Amino acid sequence: MQTSRTALVLGATGGAGYEIARALRRRGWQIRALSRRPDHGRSLLPAADWLEGDAMHASDVAAAAINADLIVHAVNPPGYRNWRGLALPMLDNTIAAAKASGARILFPGTVYNYGPDAFPTLTEDAPQHPVSRKGVIRVEMEDRLRRASGEGVRVLVLRAGDFFGPHMTGNSWLSSGMVKPGKPMRSVIYPGKEGTGHAWAYLPDFAETAALLVDKDAELAAFEAVHFAGHWFEDGREIAKQIAIAAGAPDVPVRGFPWGAVLALSPFVRLFREMWEMKYLWDVPVRLDNARLVRILVQEPHTPLQIALQETLAGMGCLEVADRVPDTRNLREY
Repeated sequence: MQTSRTALVLGATGGAGYEIARALRRRGWQIRALSRRPDHGRSLLPAADWLEGDAMHASDVAAAAINADLIVHAVNPPGYRNWRGLALPMLDNTIAAAKASGARILFPGTVYNYGPDAFPTLTEDAPQHPVSRKGVIRVEMEDRLRRASGEGVRVLVLRAGDFFGPHMTGNSWLSSGMVKPGKPMRSVIYPGKEGTGHAWAYLPDFAETAALLVDKDAELAAFEAVHFAGHWFEDGREIAKQIAIAAGAPDVPVRGFPWGAVLALSPFVRLFREMWEMKYLWDVPVRLDNARLVRILVQEPHTPLQIALQETLAGMGCLEVADRVPDTRNLREY
């Protein structure tokens, strides 16, 4: 195992960046993290080398990426706000830094890139015809990465469904829309239609997959896109029932999401307008085909659902202390 590899993680305090940094560290990587609030980051990931800076500033990213072997681009604008004004410049800074340092870029991908013509099962070569503004931006981001790969920058896109995990931010449907953090569970909100399939990605599994893939850098193409299957539910509402069971409250009601109010307010509130544009992902089944991933890794890391949900709810402060589960990284299935 090499011990001299260095990964620069942008977004290391967020859900995906935090878990990817931890997974890489477990596999011997030196972690460098760029943050506007490095003191906050040190309390989360004390083993990382925290640098003060801003992903919006090209010079900060370039300096942080010197001698890096990998740049994890896991930084996102909060919520649905100003993606074009923030997401694209930050990615351009990462691409420029990767060109200068020779690092591969690891980019967590989403299903927002796709429209209904690609459903119900997404393969890596499925057409990307987005139907939302956020989806258009995600496609443009991957187009920029693909163009960069033709200019000597190696890129790995690891795509997954909706994230959940013990260290989540407000960008997660589960932690910001389905369950109220920090409170005993009284109900679970589910945004999708009954009987419609939905894919979920447990972030520690996703991060472990990312770390395993970058260990196989020599086997990956200059631009490599890989799909992570995660936890799939033929009836998406089943995860709501499983959440209630994991919380020790199996009889709490599962309620629908107030889409009518979102639609009514969408002309006046940008957040609601963009949420409404993404509603189609809850109305139709969207599943990720991980055949390419399995060819590379043989098996996809997969934590049993109840353990994953209990760890998530514990991290959200929704379990009593006596009910909290220990860290179960060693129980992950391969």
